[in-house]
Amino acid sequence: MTETHDAPRTGSSPTTPIVRRTAVLAIILVTYFMIILDNSIIFTGLPSIQDTMQFSPTGLTWVQDAYTLVFGGLLLLGARAGDIVGRRRLFIIGLVVFSVASLLVGAAPNGGVMVAARALQGVGAAILAPLSLSLLTATFPAGRERDRAVALYAAVAGIGASAGMVVGGVLADLVSWRAGFFLNLPIGALMIVLALRYLVELPRVRGRFDVVGALTATLGVGALIYGVISSSEVGWAEPRTIISLAVGVLLLVALVLNERRAQQPIMPLRLFASRARSGAYAIRFLYLGAMMGFFFFTTQFLQGVYGWTPLQAGLGFLPMTVVNFAVALSVPRLLDRLPSVVVLGSGVVTTFAGMLWLSRVGADDSFVTGVALPMALIGLGQGLAFAPLTSYALTGIAGPDAGAASGLLNTFHQLGSSLGLAVLVAVGASAVGLTADAGAVSELAARVEAALTGSSIMIALALVVVLVVVLPGDLARRSAAVERP
Repeated sequence: MTETHDAPRTGSSPTTPIVRRTAVLAIILVTYFMIILDNSIIFTGLPSIQDTMQFSPTGLTWVQDAYTLVFGGLLLLGARAGDIVGRRRLFIIGLVVFSVASLLVGAAPNGGVMVAARALQGVGAAILAPLSLSLLTATFPAGRERDRAVALYAAVAGIGASAGMVVGGVLADLVSWRAGFFLNLPIGALMIVLALRYLVELPRVRGRFDVVGALTATLGVGALIYGVISSSEVGWAEPRTIISLAVGVLLLVALVLNERRAQQPIMPLRLFASRARSGAYAIRFLYLGAMMGFFFFTTQFLQGVYGWTPLQAGLGFLPMTVVNFAVALSVPRLLDRLPSVVVLGSGVVTTFAGMLWLSRVGADDSFVTGVALPMALIGLGQGLAFAPLTSYALTGIAGPDAGAASGLLNTFHQLGSSLGLAVLVAVGASAVGLTADAGAVSELAARVEAALTGSSIMIALALVVVLVVVLPGDLARRSAAVERP
């Protein structure tokens, strides 16, 4: 992408700042990559973390869940706060918070400090994730330039997740699990310096802050995620789970009722009026739930069934990472030639084929045919799906709604990851009861097979949404564009 500049925002004063789009895009992509990397880098290092911090199996889940809980709960608040406080200012604050939290995680002397630091990382991520996308949409005008920028942003989402598995495994084996978090310090510091130099403060939204919406959104999403996490620990029927889910649902109902009458809502309901956007949110929810289960259970299979080290398990994800990277780079050109819905549908179908194939893997299957080839298909599908999926979620978004739209996209991303993983853990646990006398390795293999079958079903449901919701809306939009004089 060539270096270009925005026209002045107001008037023609020579003092009006210009936006260096290439530099802004680089800051956004590197920052988002750092966030996504930290969401998956933890998986291959979990056994080492458990040994170092003396976590119980239940306590170990909070190393990831503390990050997810806070990240998902504060997303809408972070997005809206950027519109009011100023996206540049809050983006830099988010970088500082995330970098400091990474230092605290890496230097944590015990499990309690580590979990608290991971929660603080979630605060930083909840600021940075929606602001990255809203800065992108505000910097690049609708059209070909924005489509290419969004495609690169989406590629980072897919590549960062799979690369995290590789980086986490390599560092956990060769250096320490702490190294992955210390890695964020120089990256974060560089991004702060570049942000101070190249990011331009965008117009803020004046008026009242939607306090009720902020509280109900944050507490509602947080309670819902906490309830889902609790279900994987104590079960769905326990009071803690039921109360958390009920409180979450009630608060989200209150959020919707409040947003209908709020003058400046934190979650404008008009964003759901578009079939493309609503469908994109639903697909993101289902797709990320399936992918989180894929990462969580496949690394367990490689280490627990194949007996691989964290390094070997991390490198085992290279087939997916390499294919994902190659495909993601070609998607912008592909979207110039094919309708977005075709690329999205092809990606979801390919992901489904790879996930279903992988769900059949057994202890006696070779890595190449049982894991590597289906992984390559999943990488191909993810590389195709993420760019149009992100683009649809931003369809027709005006400047004032950029923060809310990006916040919603990332909220569905985190809700899908949390809820999907919890459901798949429960599905896997039920499968273990059917093979209780078969031995630990066979039990793990059965759990992985059941969970990945569940992931396949989630991807299939995402395909249904593509065909039933997104495709008709896309055809109607194209027909209207043709008929318009």
